[in-house]
Amino acid sequence: MATSREWEFAGTRGAVTARIWADGEPRYVAVLVHGYGEHLGRYGHVADVLVRHGAVVCGPDHAGHGRSAGERVLVEDFEDVVADLRTVVDAARGDHPGLPVVMIGHSMGGLIATRYAQLHGGALAALVLSGPVLGRWHVVEELLPLGTMPDEPIDTSTLSRDPAVGRAYTGDPLIWHGPFKKPTVRALDAALRRVDEHGSLGPLPTFYVHGEADELVRPRDTRVGIEAIRGDDLTERLYPGARHEVFNETNRDEVLSDVTAFIDRVLAAAPRSGT
Repeated sequence: MATSREWEFAGTRGAVTARIWADGEPRYVAVLVHGYGEHLGRYGHVADVLVRHGAVVCGPDHAGHGRSAGERVLVEDFEDVVADLRTVVDAARGDHPGLPVVMIGHSMGGLIATRYAQLHGGALAALVLSGPVLGRWHVVEELLPLGTMPDEPIDTSTLSRDPAVGRAYTGDPLIWHGPFKKPTVRALDAALRRVDEHGSLGPLPTFYVHGEADELVRPRDTRVGIEAIRGDDLTERLYPGARHEVFNETNRDEVLSDVTAFIDRVLAAAPRSGT
């Protein structure tokens, strides 16, 4: 198993904790971007696969998430979260000059990663989006008109067909189990609109994966966003029966194998260090 270490930096809204997994001499950098309410510690098994594949893996706990500072799950502007992510990427590129950078964003992290790619795509060799919040999100549409946010816990069966995933989620003290914050809902709405308006990712190789049975972030809604951002090199794979967290699904090995195969294809065809 790859060894990991944490480091901290001054983010846009307070201290941000980042994590790095490494073992041996890497051939690329993989940056993980986690979703709403969770933290990067849930991605250790993904990091292990990527490290064995030749990556040094890193990523932050977003402000208000996990071990980072800030009021829990409060995000007033996702441009701030993108700026924190850029700090992590810049640090990784400084530590590993010349290595290509692949960004992997899940759920809300897919929205953040897409916005990063729109602003700083020249720093990336490839982008992977897992069940990304793009286009429209029914959760935001339902919550936006409400004055009070309902305190209804997530149905953990929507995460994965593996019941152990739901049990671990429920028992994780670093995961937020309370209601949305209204400013975060507004910020999500603004970020979705901003990404749609910015448009195409151009030549950036992009791999979009999604569970066909995802009821948290519905594929038909994400499709709206994918069509808005799709560039010249989009690969996609929808997994029948899979729910929201495809990296934690019963076919997780298949999903991660598809991701590493995509990375191999990109690095073989157009290795680059970014600008």
